[in-house]
Amino acid sequence: MLNTIVHGEPTARPPLVIAHGLYGSARNWGVIAKRLSDERQVVAVDMRNHAYSMWDPSHDYPHLAQDIAEVIEQIGGVADVLGHSMGGKAAMTLALRHNGLVNKLVVADIAPVQYAHSQIQFIEAMRAVDFSRITRRSDAEMQLADQGVEKALQSFFTQSLDIKGKRWLLNLDVLAAEMPKIMGFPKLDATWDGPALFLSGGASDYVLPEHRPAIRSLFSGARFAKIPGAGHWLHAEKPREFEAAVRAFLNA
Repeated sequence: MLNTIVHGEPTARPPLVIAHGLYGSARNWGVIAKRLSDERQVVAVDMRNHAYSMWDPSHDYPHLAQDIAEVIEQIGGVADVLGHSMGGKAAMTLALRHNGLVNKLVVADIAPVQYAHSQIQFIEAMRAVDFSRITRRSDAEMQLADQGVEKALQSFFTQSLDIKGKRWLLNLDVLAAEMPKIMGFPKLDATWDGPALFLSGGASDYVLPEHRPAIRSLFSGARFAKIPGAGHWLHAEKPREFEAAVRAFLNA
């Protein structure tokens, strides 16, 4: 089963399961998870091939959804689910394939569509890091900077750095091989009519007006909201606004 970080104790409300995005981890969500745990238990997961969860040659959304389903079954059988980016596609697949496990769904800045861009350039940047020249996290950040990785992403990527072990806590080879599946979305003959919030960054281009028909065709209960001034990493850029939007939706 996936590695998890649990915040808070079970309450009368459904627990909230958080699925991070590509190159992320449960740890990235610590602050928001802790804040939301004042009203419900929050379980943040490390997705497969990330951080402290299993490494596996398959990294497609049916497998990622099954992983989350196993976590939900372990914590009571029904949960609210929040997923960002890759985690958002996994959460959507979960609702479509395991609909009885999901109470409410929050999808952060992603749509159930094939994206034309790739994230392979960041794998190449991480692969190029020379661990023989690293004694602290800032050494790796400098090397990533030399390859053109922006400051915010340098800090984000190095959270998945095992300095003592001189390795990345990311299965870069599998993530590279499975990148087309990560950027796509499976064709599923299913719909989900539960409450779903598609929350996007006002300055992001990941969820566009032309994506709404595809979203509504799968999620008839979809609602849309934007956080002004936030980009794709909306939870990191506007954490208070993100938390407030999620809390209001879950408590409605």
